[in-house]
Amino acid sequence: MRADRLVATLLLMQSRGRVTAAEVAAELEVSVATARRDLEALSAAGVPVYPQPGRGGGWSLVGGARTDLSGLNEPEARALFLLAGSSAGAEPEVRSALRKLVRALPQTFRADAEAAAEAVVVDPARWGQHDRTRPGVVTLLQRAVVGRRRVRLVYERSGVRSERLVDPWGLVDKDAIWYLIAGTDRGRRTFRVDRVVDAVITDETAARPADFDLATAWEEVVGDMERRRGAVAATALVSAELLPVLRDQQGRHCEVDGPAEDGRVRVRVTAPSANMVARQLAGWGADVEVLGPQAVRDELAALGAELIERYRR
Repeated sequence: MRADRLVATLLLMQSRGRVTAAEVAAELEVSVATARRDLEALSAAGVPVYPQPGRGGGWSLVGGARTDLSGLNEPEARALFLLAGSSAGAEPEVRSALRKLVRALPQTFRADAEAAAEAVVVDPARWGQHDRTRPGVVTLLQRAVVGRRRVRLVYERSGVRSERLVDPWGLVDKDAIWYLIAGTDRGRRTFRVDRVVDAVITDETAARPADFDLATAWEEVVGDMERRRGAVAATALVSAELLPVLRDQQGRHCEVDGPAEDGRVRVRVTAPSANMVARQLAGWGADVEVLGPQAVRDELAALGAELIERYRR
């Protein structure tokens, strides 16, 4: 008899008040006989469950009794604590929730859950960089998303401030930079939260498309951004030793085309403009040879001339 099925049966009774063995069987996809045995096992184990015979009868919790059982099985509990525990150090609410959840778990799961919560620490700061603090307005925007309330934003971009009334649909944390995906009078828009100067939740109900899916929407945002960031592509030759470093620096904007005849590796590096491609590669000096396009080579020559002029003795 599976403990997680007994927990699921108990949670079902809590949500519905009274159930029949047939209803439990249909919900948990077991036979009616198995469901009846599970209900009897709960009663035998001391859980205040009792049967009521006759028309309109079924199984109920005595006096509407409730339990703190979470309904998680052991692998689910371990996975949850591995995920949540890594961020618990900075979030008092998360730590509090984990403590409550540990107490709600069956005794046999607790040791593994507590170990999982302490198994991972996430340090979001890269080497040589300061840790990025979460903008305070994120909490306000989270409340607006969950509460389906419109938000009036004061947004600043390139030194220009504007006021927007938006329908907040979801928030995304990408490499410690937060983004708000929202509906506006011009359609869906994405806002960097660190550019939000002020935000006020209104009493107006936010409109949200019935088919909106945050993960899908973010994939579309990322795809559009990557296409814009890859508007100009340069072909270059690099040594095999340098290739891993260059790929780590450029990420998905460095693609390997294959080996060159002289033993070097042919790569394709992309950026929004020829000047930006040149600036990204100029620091490698002669270790990277750009074959084309000519616009990038011209930008590299101009950068080289500027450096010679600046640092000539």
